[in-house]
Amino acid sequence: MLFQAARIQHCRACGSAVEYRVPEDDNRERAVCPACATIHYQNPLNVVGTLPVWGDQVLLCKRNIEPRRGFWTLPAGFMELGETTAGGAERETEEEAGARIEIGALFTLLNVVRVGQVHLFYLATLKDTDFAPGPESMEARLFREDEIPWEDLAFRTTRRTLEHFFEDRRLGRFELHCGDIA
Repeated sequence: MLFQAARIQHCRACGSAVEYRVPEDDNRERAVCPACATIHYQNPLNVVGTLPVWGDQVLLCKRNIEPRRGFWTLPAGFMELGETTAGGAERETEEEAGARIEIGALFTLLNVVRVGQVHLFYLATLKDTDFAPGPESMEARLFREDEIPWEDLAFRTTRRTLEHFFEDRRLGRFELHCGDIA
């Protein structure tokens, strides 16, 4: 199933009703304003986060918001304008887990086409274990691999990132993993 964005009804520039057509020199239908000729593009959202590590444990957050309230996830959220992907991932880790980290390499890049998102997770090292959940998290906690609440993970991107991490750790090397979540 392909992602279907909410259809734009009115021009954000002048307020006129838009029409859907393929603009000249384009290859797909867009919302076009017949009054001011503004073309409205709708693009995927970036979700940025980290996989914070402390020794042989990883930090997960129990969500206090929908979707998937009460389920566990890596600290992550929507990237903001004016920040890098790494900067956004670090900010989200602070906001959701109150954790101070040393950001590492980009670890997973996962396309979630059905919801119009791209998820980017960075490896990170916790600077200490003095962390506390923010308003969007009920709990922030360290887990060893055998303690991960696999059946209570909020998102497939979290599961996939954790699976890659534990496999790479067994292999003794970490590499970038790219993929699609169907």
